[in-house]
Order: sequence, then structure tokens, then C-alpha cells
Amino acid sequence: MNGLLPDVTALLPTMLGGLQTSLVLTVSSLLLGLPLGLLLSFGVVTPNRVLRWISVFFVEVGRGAPALVLLQLMYYGLPNVQITLSSLVSACLALTWTTAAYTAELIRGGIQAVPSGEVEGADALGLSAGDRLRFIVIPQGLRIALPSLMGFAVLLFQATSLAYTVAVPELMSQAYSTGSSTFKYLPAFIAAGILYAAISIPATWLSVLAEKRMSRHL
Repeated sequence: MNGLLPDVTALLPTMLGGLQTSLVLTVSSLLLGLPLGLLLSFGVVTPNRVLRWISVFFVEVGRGAPALVLLQLMYYGLPNVQITLSSLVSACLALTWTTAAYTAELIRGGIQAVPSGEVEGADALGLSAGDRLRFIVIPQGLRIALPSLMGFAVLLFQATSLAYTVAVPELMSQAYSTGSSTFKYLPAFIAAGILYAAISIPATWLSVLAEKRMSRHL
């Protein structure tokens, strides 16, 4: 145990590359998944039956299937239909699907929480349906959903650890690789946990502060 702290300290710099990959995967999935989630949030309530059922399918599968299953599907399943993707792209697509499915419900809840008086005021001003969504409903709905979206982003960052199963060189994969090459698995996993916590804990605090600020505003 006396040598544990020096081992952890020595391993931390070697795992920063894995942390960078985890962050890139998280940001990419959010950038792709959030707009899709916004579209799906409207798709599940659209009067168009075909669009509604397609949207419901993607939301329910994305929420119902574990992220690990989607990762395996994208990496190992798509080659069976002659679609071969790199491990990083496969992981990004799988986590994008998960992001879109979960954020669709969060955004839909935020939009439905917009006070009806705001919508009535937009109608009284003569705004079209498109302008009402663009300038009133969507901005306020996203602001209401922001704390929940920030909390989900933290969970998504932690979920990138599953990408090691499809050979993505993210933080957990780096920990396994470091442990197997040095036979110091405990220091490697402690170092990985420290790096995960260094991102997750401040981000969680920010989401809590945003929620408190939003609750006070509402």
C-alpha cells in the first residue's frame, strides 16, 4: 500500500490520452444527439402517424436497449449488412442514438412545461406556428430542460467507458492496457477513477447549480 500513491501518480499522465478520447466521444455524441433529440421530441407528438411511429421506435429502442447492446450492434452487427465502420465511429453512432432517445424525452418535458400564457401571448401577437416554436416554445423549453440535459451529459461521459468493448482507446481501455502491461491493475483503475471524477464531479455541481438557478427563476 505504501507504493500505491506513487504508482497512481505516475500512471495519471499516461492515461490523459484516453481521457481525451472519452471527452471527444462525449462531445461528438452530444453534438449529434441533441439536434436529433429535438426532432424526435416533436416527432413523437406529431399528428403524422408514420413519423410518429418512426420517432417512437427510435426513442423506445434507444431508451430500452442498454448502451452496451447498441455498441455491439453498431460494431459487430452492421458488417453483416456490408457496412463496416471504425470502432470510434461505431461507438459515436451508438451513443448518439442513446443521447437522442433520452434527450428527446427531456426536451419534450421541457417544452410541455412552457407556460400556456407564453403561447397565448405569441398567438395574440400574431406569430405564425413556426415563429412561435422558434422564438418562444423551443428556447424556453430548452432552458427548462437544461439542468436535466447537463445531468445526462455527465452520465454519457461515464457511459463512454463501455466503448472499450469495441476497442475504442478511451479512458477505461487505457486503464486495462496500462494494467496488463505493468501488472498494476489497482493503480491503473484508481487513476482512471480519479480522471473520471475530475470531470464528472465539477460537471455535476454545475448541473445542480443550474437547476437551483432555474428553479428560482421559475
